Amino acid sequence: MYTKEVFNNKMNSWINIDAENVDELKNLYRDFGIDREFVDYSLDRNERAHLDYDKTTDVLLLIFNAPNRRKIDNHYETVPMTFIVVNRTLITVTNQQTNYLYFEIKNYLEKNPDSTLFELLFGSLFTISDQYFPFVEGMDRDRKRISQLLKEKTTKQNLLLLSDLETGIVYFVTASRQNVLLVQQIKSHGIYRRLSEQEKERLDDVLIEAQQLVEMTQLSSQILQQLSGTYNNVLNNNLNDTMRILTVLSVLLTIPTIVSGFFGMNMPLPLEHNASGWIITIVVSLFLWFGLSYVLRRLMK
Repeated sequence: MYTKEVFNNKMNSWINIDAENVDELKNLYRDFGIDREFVDYSLDRNERAHLDYDKTTDVLLLIFNAPNRRKIDNHYETVPMTFIVVNRTLITVTNQQTNYLYFEIKNYLEKNPDSTLFELLFGSLFTISDQYFPFVEGMDRDRKRISQLLKEKTTKQNLLLLSDLETGIVYFVTASRQNVLLVQQIKSHGIYRRLSEQEKERLDDVLIEAQQLVEMTQLSSQILQQLSGTYNNVLNNNLNDTMRILTVLSVLLTIPTIVSGFFGMNMPLPLEHNASGWIITIVVSLFLWFGLSYVLRRLMK
């Protein structure tokens, strides 16, 4: 998909292209004189958030992490989205996972048709950061639901659900931190001096939103880690209780075995000619069994 929008009294343009159309993407980059390395960045699904600037062609490239709406292996992940500023044009590269952001940016542009090139860029970054919050809030609701299920019954399935939540929040924490570093890198870059006061204010809004996201994801991650650690301790404690019970039972069951084994030896023994000898043997076993039970109970307390 290739779309083009003009804005700011037709002084600037915005081009969005689908990363799946590799040939068209390469042709577009060639027409704008964009370095081939930038093409590779746009096609790399595992590219981390960063800034790159080509002084010779005055091309600015930004890779910004965006949330993937679709779960992968029962957890959320993030995907990189490419922004390129060149010749009064903003180029965005989307794919199946980030295509929904095209409509979000288009909606922003319709509400702010007089935006400058960098105002649209920073407005897009702000929009992407804002997209994370519903997912994080949904994870918090899932955490509370899973916590309640674990309180009722600590099953393997519920623990796997908790593990999936932890995996998803790790992706979000890492991505949000990289986004903050990217925005801070823009502020320390030479291109920052070319921005107007309004554009700088818009960039500050992006930084504040990105930092709030980092704090929110870190808090959710810490709560999930604490919850996971708590139930690990509960499981270990249950295992210890089970092993203690089995140990006590195994010790107590040795008493009848020892007594019966003693009287089963092939040699002269007391009570071997007594008709009630087997009853006396059982009584002795019970007496020793209860006596050892009392001693073990006191020791366990």
